[in-house]
Amino acid sequence: MAHPIANADHSGDHAATGSRTVTELGIPTLRVPGDTVLASPAFDDHHPPSQELIDDCVHCGFCLPTCPTYVLWGEEMDSPRGRIALMNSANAGAPLTASMLSHFDACLGCMACVTACPSGVQYDRLIEATRAQVDRQVDRAAKDEALRSVIFSLFPYPERLRLLRAPLRLAQRTGALKLVGKTGVVGKLSPELEVMSTLAPPLGPRYTVPERTPAVGTRRAVVGMLTGCVQREFFGDVNAATVRVLAAEGCDIIAPKKQGCCGALSIHVGREEEGANFARRLIDIFEESGVDWVVVNSAGCGSSMKEYALLLADDPEYAERARVFSDKVRDLSEILVELGPVAPRHRITADDREVSLAYHDACHLRHAQQVVSQPRALLNGIPGLRLREIGDAEVCCGSAGVYNILNPVPARELGDLKAANILLTGAELLVTANPGCLMQISQALERAGRPIPFVHTAVVLDASIRGVHLV
Repeated sequence: MAHPIANADHSGDHAATGSRTVTELGIPTLRVPGDTVLASPAFDDHHPPSQELIDDCVHCGFCLPTCPTYVLWGEEMDSPRGRIALMNSANAGAPLTASMLSHFDACLGCMACVTACPSGVQYDRLIEATRAQVDRQVDRAAKDEALRSVIFSLFPYPERLRLLRAPLRLAQRTGALKLVGKTGVVGKLSPELEVMSTLAPPLGPRYTVPERTPAVGTRRAVVGMLTGCVQREFFGDVNAATVRVLAAEGCDIIAPKKQGCCGALSIHVGREEEGANFARRLIDIFEESGVDWVVVNSAGCGSSMKEYALLLADDPEYAERARVFSDKVRDLSEILVELGPVAPRHRITADDREVSLAYHDACHLRHAQQVVSQPRALLNGIPGLRLREIGDAEVCCGSAGVYNILNPVPARELGDLKAANILLTGAELLVTANPGCLMQISQALERAGRPIPFVHTAVVLDASIRGVHLV
């Protein structure tokens, strides 16, 4: 699919990049005749993207094949180095235009470019700073603003999500949801709302985890556990499995009932102060619990929680507390590998034969947290499983927080690309560590007509430790 402005005139622009112009570097800055100015200058003086970090980019292009939007459209300004050129222009005083905004909005924030970059460009910090600027500077169209209001008045609040469970489960069980979907009415009214209505997984009984769960056998650690928002209400079985695995490995688990959202969704789209408020509340809650580590089983949440020190660096009351808190945050796979296994693993088989398994790297685990080997080590430690790697594993599946809702067309294309690569592995079981990926890829596999059982890493480990049937 062509990008909406892929045919815009990019020629002849001379926005400065360091001592040379963007044109001299072969990276044209967007200039569309009649382009609407949304803010002038583009950025205010509250933490614009760091010029020092921008200047780290040498425009080598190693990021291009890993960037999802560049893979889809081949458009320079929808690549990391193209967006960095736009940030550079904005820092130099250029206005924020509608076309510039479209390129920033198109970015998934998957951080694959961070992993690929040989120069160590911290694009993650650049795009988050840019999005915070955009959120403050831009008055969005009424439809877009209304959609964002719905998302952010619902998803970060587990109590509100809980109210949706009963009617949603009823609609799923009676087939009403599928029937409405077949009519295409919702999609005609709003493709974004159609995505929201179809992403939810099949809902069974609601699972809850105790506020405190004792270790099985000798206690090796006391860990806090983030129960999450979507994870808590739509994937409660994952939380339950996480608790059982941690307890089996000698952890006391404390899951404070008062905990709320970590702020990841808000931070990801530039709602900086909203995300910071969620972060402050979560720090308060876990400080009271006296835990050694805070364990997270959702990649996007863990990524943001590890960056609280940056988020709250200007807050004199929370800056040091945020640093201490972030140092305690571990992904589930990290803490299990750090502790080392003590619980025996039972063989997982299908009809007395090995099970072929494909592991999908969630972007905010692989790229943002650099957690790659640990989940594979845990899965390889389970008898009866044969791990198969997915082609183009570094490319995002299109979920990216709420990206698949705000940008349903490219998200669907990326989901379909990911599903095709997964199917090429011939795997019988698919595993990941993020609820957004679970929902996004499950839908893509359904569209391909070849659904595969898809579970969280914790569920596989729990089945092996308990010796229960999985596939």
